[in-house]
Amino acid sequence: MDISVFDKYYKEYDNWYERNKFAYFSELKAVKKVLPKKGKGLEIGVGTGRFASVLGIEFGVDPSGKVLEIAKKRGVKVKLARGEKLPFRSSYFDYVALIISLCFVKNQKAVLREAKRVLKNKGKIIIGIVDKDSFLGKFYMKKKSIFYKYAQFFSVKEVCCLLKNLGFSRFSYYQTLFDLPSRLTRIEQPLKGFGKGGFVVISAFKKDDLG
Repeated sequence: MDISVFDKYYKEYDNWYERNKFAYFSELKAVKKVLPKKGKGLEIGVGTGRFASVLGIEFGVDPSGKVLEIAKKRGVKVKLARGEKLPFRSSYFDYVALIISLCFVKNQKAVLREAKRVLKNKGKIIIGIVDKDSFLGKFYMKKKSIFYKYAQFFSVKEVCCLLKNLGFSRFSYYQTLFDLPSRLTRIEQPLKGFGKGGFVVISAFKKDDLG
């Protein structure tokens, strides 16, 4: 992903959430379904802090300095860094979130491996994606927006395969966005599972290394 795109269009990126409030609030509700009520959290690809600041995720990293300026103003403790090399010691966080950011990283396996490293044993990973197999994924792949034309979309099954190969287990899924964001007229209630919603939240736990 060319980070200069986010540095150049950071205002457009942040304004999307204002223009599509019902989609944004629906996504927040889906993430809240699996978000721990307490503990130290990190968002990889925190962007302008739209999710971390509202969800109470204390720390955030992003390779774009422009978006981090906004996230910092929203109260997130930010660090300029890539997900492939996190500036935190091992077993530091209770949970790690990647919300609509996995599709923008260069090396997904390396980022997830780092996420696992900084997670405590039995810590939780939370990944929010636009499902490649959904109507919304197909729409964005065809539309080629400023940001999504650089994205590598994933299906739920592909993300789960990556996580399983790293030793994550105890998966759960919630879905929302059952129409295009621009068409929504209310906040949608997230449903368990996947296959219908355009936005899917996948969560899983790091296995205890001691067995």
